[in-house]
Amino acid sequence: MRHQETIDYFLKIVWQNIANKYNNIASEFGITQSVGYLLINIHEGEGTTVSEVASLLGLKSTSLSRMLNNLEQEGLIYRQSHQTDKRSVKVFLTDLGKEKKQLAKGVVRKFNDYLNQNFTDAEKEQLIDSLKKINKLTTDYQP
Repeated sequence: MRHQETIDYFLKIVWQNIANKYNNIASEFGITQSVGYLLINIHEGEGTTVSEVASLLGLKSTSLSRMLNNLEQEGLIYRQSHQTDKRSVKVFLTDLGKEKKQLAKGVVRKFNDYLNQNFTDAEKEQLIDSLKKINKLTTDYQP
């Protein structure tokens, strides 16, 4: 089987193209696709725990720590320890972080609107069902 005939090849190519498109657009706002994704997933007001951020991004703690340090230095986030449980740390958006989050959300909405305009409801439903199935099969796979 040639690699161009495998499901995972097309998933990787499609995701890489989406990520590259998002990175090109995000760079106009002074951020990256991964920073935009992180900002979108931080709850305004209540914050988001570092462990939630790690699971959302699929990052190991060393990579996440470096990323959070950079975002803190750029003035996009700040971290706060829980008052009674010092092991629990939450990430909060600064005003600049909230601004960049809104920009990132706008980019994602526009792109998804574009995709929705070019898929029928049936095609979209079939694609989402197929992706859910691939995700479940991937999770269940035991080599």
